[in-house]
This record gives sequence, C-alpha cells and structure tokens, in this order.
Amino acid sequence: MQALVLVGGEGTRLRPLTLTRPKPALPLVDRPFIRFMVDWLARHGVDEVVMACGFRAEDLRSALGDEVRGEARIQYVEEDEPLGTAGPVRLAADRGLLGERFMVLNGDVLTDLDLTALQATHAERGAVATLALYSVDDPSAYGLVRRASDDEVLGFLEKPDPDEIDTDEVNAGAYVLERSVVDLIPPDRAVSLEREVFPRLVGQGLYGRRLDGYWMDIGTPDRYLGASWDILEGRVETDVETHRDGVFVDGDATLADGADVGPRAVVRAGCEIGAGAAVSESVLLDGCRVADRAEVRGAILAPGVDVGEGARVPPGSVIGEGARIAPGATLGDDARVAPEEVVTG
Repeated sequence: MQALVLVGGEGTRLRPLTLTRPKPALPLVDRPFIRFMVDWLARHGVDEVVMACGFRAEDLRSALGDEVRGEARIQYVEEDEPLGTAGPVRLAADRGLLGERFMVLNGDVLTDLDLTALQATHAERGAVATLALYSVDDPSAYGLVRRASDDEVLGFLEKPDPDEIDTDEVNAGAYVLERSVVDLIPPDRAVSLEREVFPRLVGQGLYGRRLDGYWMDIGTPDRYLGASWDILEGRVETDVETHRDGVFVDGDATLADGADVGPRAVVRAGCEIGAGAAVSESVLLDGCRVADRAEVRGAILAPGVDVGEGARVPPGSVIGEGARIAPGATLGDDARVAPEEVVTG
C-alpha cells in the first residue's frame, strides 16, 4: 500500500516556530512530528510513502531523510506553488509515483486511527474513494459528513447551524483512493479534494468509515502542547516511553540543582535549566537556556532561545528561534517573539 502525505503548508498558526522550519519537521517530544505519521502508516501495511512538499521542502528532507524508516520507503514530490489537497495527488500520479490504489493523508494530524479497517471497508464496498470519519464533541466547528447505514456517503455539510446538525462525524483527513479519482483532478492548478472532488463522487462509489481512537490536528500552539502531553501520558499509541507526570528530559540536557521541571515539560538536547528556575507545561526545543530563577510556564521555546536570569515567560507564549529574553524581563500572556528578537522589558 502506498500513501501520499500532504505536507506542503506553511503552518501559519504556529508562527513564529514555523518561520524557520516547516511544521512537519518541528520536534514533537523526541522526534520530528512527521516521523509519528510514518511510523503509524507502517503499522498499517504502508510500505511506500510519498511526501508532497512545498514550503521549506529541504528542511523536511533533512528531518526525515530518504532512507527506509521501519517498513516504509520515503519519496518526495515538490510543488512549485501551492496546489491544495488534490493538486499534489495529480502531480504525484503524473510523475509515476502512484499505483492503482493508494492512501492520501493530511500531514498535520497526530492519530492512531485504524487504517487497516479503513482499507478493509474500501475493498469490501468496491469503493472508488473511502473517507476516514471521526466523531467530535462539537460538530458545529467542522464540516460534517452524512452517510447511510451501508457506509455510502450521502453528502457534506460545511460549518452547519446547530439546527442542521444530524451527525457528529467529520472528515479525519485520511482517504483510500482508486486511480480513477486522479482523472477528476485538473492538472497544474490548486484543487481541493474536500470541496471539488469528493462532492462529485457522491453516489458514484464514495464511502466513509467511522474510526475510533486518538485524533488531533496539531496546528495551533495549544494543540501542539496538548499533543506533547498526550504522547508522554500514553493517550495516543506511539513507541515513546510514557511518564505519569508528562515530563521528558533529554539525556543531553543539563538541569542545575534546585531547578524545578514539571509537571508536563519537554526539555530537549542541549538545553540548560539554571538553579531556582521553573519550567512547567512547556516545550523547550534544542539548545534553549533558562537562567537562574527564571520561569517558563505554558510556553513553547524554539531552538536556541535564551531566557535571562529572573525573566518570566507566561502561558501562551511562543518564542522564535534564537530569540533572547533579557534578565528580569516579563512578557505578556500569549506573547509572540520573532526569531532572533531581543526582549528587554
């Protein structure tokens, strides 16, 4: 089974983290985020993965590589300009990278949904396309998918009013497609699978399978942090060692006597936490320094951030790569600090 993973977006909601590296290459606990997806695909029989890249494609190659990971071989196809969710499918097919049946997946989701069950439904129904569906608590925030008792998709409902809601199932961003779907995608322009292709397939072999498990779009700072804790606390299936307090400290990080780390913290390689410093509910990417008596709470620090002695980084803050928070400085809640910026007050 092949899979095409859509990883061409700019990740604007995670800026300033994504100003210096693409979202799929951002570390999530102990590895680039996209490796969780490759491992998940391999567990469900996918042995060839095509990464549909755009923004900062070389950084993604550096993070993931071209080698075989587990049982999956990695290839790349690069967009010269954004092609939506369907355009990369046409591009990869035209370049001879896709066979007669393949999967397409959004590359910004952390999940452990049962793709084997999705593939089985596709085969059993003789489907042209089969969508993974997921039940959500607040359907009004999503586009909904209506289906019949035999799993045939009946239609789509985009951002419905409360009185229109008759299902809680949303598109989970994972599909099994037959090669014939490629013929519905015009070449050389941006095309949406969800808005332009799938509606044309209603009544023409389009099915959906509800899958249970864990599913989260990590595209915002709050969700990025939440995904980190869910990995560490074992709420999603991964091979990361779980910890009840949700703390991961890399063996190459340095914690001074009296440093207070946790509950819930990721401290990656090369980080230094000073005496009397406090880090909680936060992710510190490689090479960060938190000086003596500084506090970082509910924040994300990109690689190489320096937090000076006695400085305060409050909840909701996202600090760009190489930024410096001067000694004694206090940021406002939900602060955004650009890469290499110096904050003095």
